[in-house]
Amino acid sequence: MSNPTNPNRRRAMEAAGLALLGGASAASAQSGDWNPKKASAGGPIRSGHLLFLSGIGGWYPERRPQPGDVREQTRDALTIMKTNLEKAGSSLDHVLKVDVALVDPENNWEPMDQEYNKFFPKLRPARSYWGVTGFRRRGQLLQMGCIAYVD
Repeated sequence: MSNPTNPNRRRAMEAAGLALLGGASAASAQSGDWNPKKASAGGPIRSGHLLFLSGIGGWYPERRPQPGDVREQTRDALTIMKTNLEKAGSSLDHVLKVDVALVDPENNWEPMDQEYNKFFPKLRPARSYWGVTGFRRRGQLLQMGCIAYVD
């Protein structure tokens, strides 16, 4: 069991905290006045060098009258993600993590994964996924979000 008062552990935790705070002073972090400086970046929420984008559906009726299959919805969601990241000064190459909520993963995982891999051909980001029973919009098969960095 680790000792929370261990000076090496404390130093490591302070260093990690400083990294998360973008170099803010440890005294400031300990006093509780840290501000993540959230701001909209024209789509994603930006905090420091990180962009957070969530709730990207696989189908929007105003874009396409019919829902299409999971391949089409994956392409649409990742195209929307790409466009929003680029507007914010980032790109798919800077994506660190992707979350995918998927209806009927037993049948939809493989075709979704095949399309996903076309958008992330190398150095794939970390990815979490979970199965869901459905979304508010009938016919929608997936929803995605990501964390990316911007210089």
